[in-house]
Parts: sequence; structure tokens; C-alpha cells
Amino acid sequence: MNTGMKVLKFGGTSVGSAQRMKDVARLITDGERKIVVLSAMSGTTNTLVEISDYLYKKNPEGANEIINRLEAKYRRHIDELYATPEYKQKGMDLIKSHFDYIRSYTKDLFTLFEEKVILAQGELISTGMMNYYLQECGVNSVLLPALEFMRTDKNAEPDPVYIKDKLRAQLELYPDADIYITQGFICRNAYGEIDNLQRGGSDYTASLIGAAVNASEIQIWTDIDGMHNNDPRIVDNTSPVRHLQFEEAAELAYFGAKILHPTCIQPAKYANIPVRLLNTMDPSAEGTLISNDTEKGKIKAVAAKDNITAIKIKSSRMLLAYGFLRKVFEIFESYQTSIDMICTSEVGVSVSIDNVKHLNEILDDLKKYGTVTVDRDMCIICVVGDLEWENVGFEAKALDAMRDIPVRMISYGGSNYNISFLIRECDKKEALQSLSKALFNE
Repeated sequence: MNTGMKVLKFGGTSVGSAQRMKDVARLITDGERKIVVLSAMSGTTNTLVEISDYLYKKNPEGANEIINRLEAKYRRHIDELYATPEYKQKGMDLIKSHFDYIRSYTKDLFTLFEEKVILAQGELISTGMMNYYLQECGVNSVLLPALEFMRTDKNAEPDPVYIKDKLRAQLELYPDADIYITQGFICRNAYGEIDNLQRGGSDYTASLIGAAVNASEIQIWTDIDGMHNNDPRIVDNTSPVRHLQFEEAAELAYFGAKILHPTCIQPAKYANIPVRLLNTMDPSAEGTLISNDTEKGKIKAVAAKDNITAIKIKSSRMLLAYGFLRKVFEIFESYQTSIDMICTSEVGVSVSIDNVKHLNEILDDLKKYGTVTVDRDMCIICVVGDLEWENVGFEAKALDAMRDIPVRMISYGGSNYNISFLIRECDKKEALQSLSKALFNE
């Protein structure tokens, strides 16, 4: 099914108020057919989590108070969003049915399953509101219920074959629609229960839909202008990166460029569909295009990841002993702790982790194999771009910028797109500024 349609995703802040919804409606009614994925209105999911928390604690009065407060907020949105009495009424009915449904959960046993049902209401409401608004404006728009086609398998991974078949069937029900609106984040699991896609939620939905309909492009609309070449909160004069290769984008996303989750662009990468990051607040800005093309010989961006802990295991017994690394890695695996960076030498190995939940148990186990030292409050600085090893002098440029900063670990050659430095968190600002100067401001 090559629809050639675009898939557009708008995050919570982009649909965060009645006015923002109107702005999005203007953006998407440009005469092209498209599938539009919406998040819940900003703040809603957090409030639904809060409601669930009261219900877990068997405090229905507390839950009801917050439900009423949220419903009142939505009534105001409805009043601002629609112009005609007919659609104001439709909007009010929509809100009432969802909030009555949420209230029905204040009576019975409350488990994780019920919480997921409550969490799904935010997206169901925002898409219903947008669909009615478009119809009021005379647009031929239909709702595609995500719960009819978005599904995960027994490993909680999306099921692409199921998604493609069921989505195709849904689209065929409305062959003449101009705009299809659907919910991000929510899905059903292998047992047919309401669930969600967790990592990168709505972006993941957009990417999976794009791959399923073989879209010409997937657009992720947020409230920031693409990915920047450095952290704008720390470094002055950063600029958006216009083009990234999928691996580069995944590296940056992993390192805290909050705009994307690395998992969520995988389906687009495999289907070879470009992903464009755009800014709802400045729709004419060029944004960032992510595709499978590499720009040769260019360093694109620098990113940092905080709260890193470095662990060094030194062992004279390790000399030439095979199986040593396996034992070390198995310890991290048994505590479900993933490793960010790794450097090895003849007498030891250094690794960095960002999840310290089981740090003490990990250290206890590691001490069976060698002398263990720990450095806390560290930070990984990652330089991303075309870093093929044949590109002479690229790593030297980055190293040169770091010459006045103590570096605990360096990782280079693990991928063709990244060189990483482990430094103290207190040196982060100086490192980012120095790299920006050396790499981008020449």
C-alpha cells in the first residue's frame, strides 16, 4: 500500500489549548491527504497518573476531586474551541462520556490494567475534540481508532504485520476522507487489553503508521526548532541541525536531545522514510530532516548526558584470561542495568552506567573479580557526525577542544557517527562551550 501520504504527529504542547488546536487545524488543512497523530493535551497524562495514584491508594474522594477539576478545565477548552451551539454540545457530550467513564473506575478494584485504561483517555479526548473542530470547519476528517490497529506482541514490541493489515482495513472504510486523525501512545497488547507504547509514545505511533502505509514523509511537530548542534541552555548561538542520518539522530536522542526517543525512529529508518522535526510555534522554520543519507565529512552536533557513574574493575588475574569480560557483563545484565560506554585494557575494564538503582549489589558482585573504583557525578559528552576512521584528523579536532578538561574515558570507533568523552559534571559547561567553539564557530 503506497499511499504517498504524509504522517504528522503533534505533541501535547502543540495541542495544549483551544487556540493551539486551532493553529494545528490550520497547519494540517493544506489540501493534502494525511494521517495526523495527536498526543493528549499537555498536562493531561500527568493528571491521569495522579488520579490513578489516588485510586491505587483506595482514596476515591481524592480521585474524584481531581477528576472534577480536570473536567472543568476541559469544559473551558470546549467553550473556546467551537463556534456553533451544535458542536459545543457535541464537545460537551464527548467530555462527559469520557469523564463519566473515568469516574466508573472509582468504585472497584484498581490495578495496573485499569490505570492503562485511564491513561488512554487523554488521547481519546484530544483526537475527538480535533476531529469535531475540523468537521465544524467543513473539513472531511475522520477518526481512526488506534485501539483497532495499534497492537503489541507478547514481548511488548509493536506487531508490524498486524498494524499494517488492520490499519489498511480502517483506511478502506473511509476512502474519501481528506484527514485521518488518530491517537498516539495508546495501543492494545497481545491479550487485547488497552496498553501503551511507553518509549517515545506518540512519535513511535507516527513512525509505525508511516512504515505501515509507506508514507512519503513522517513529520514530528513539537514546540522546539529541530535538533540543535549543542545544548541551547548552556551554550550561546547554537543552531538547528538541518540534516541528520538516522544513526546520528539516534545517538543524539539517546544523549538527551529530548526531542526524540531513539527507539521511535527505527521503523522509519528500516522503511527508508524520512522523518522531519518541525516547530508548531514557527511552522515556516526548516526544522531537521532525518534520513538514511550521510553528509560526508561533517560534524553535526554535540550532546551531553548527566548523572553518569563510572566503574573501573582492575584485575591482575585478568591478564590474557578469556571469559573475564563475559563475567563482568553478566553482572550488569543480572541487575538489568545497561552500559553506556566501555573501555578495556590488558589489566582492567571501565564502564559507565546511568541507572544506579542496583549500584551497591553490582559493586559487591564485581569485587569477586578485581579491585573496583567508582566515580560519581560524571557526564558523557558525545560528538556526532560523519566520524568514519578514514576521515583524518576529526577525532583530533574534538580532542584538541578538550585539552584543558580532565577526561576519564574516551570511546571512539564503536560506531561511525560518534566519539564520546566521560568527564566530571562540573566540567560540562566548559566542555560544551569549548567544543562548540572548535567545531562550529570557526
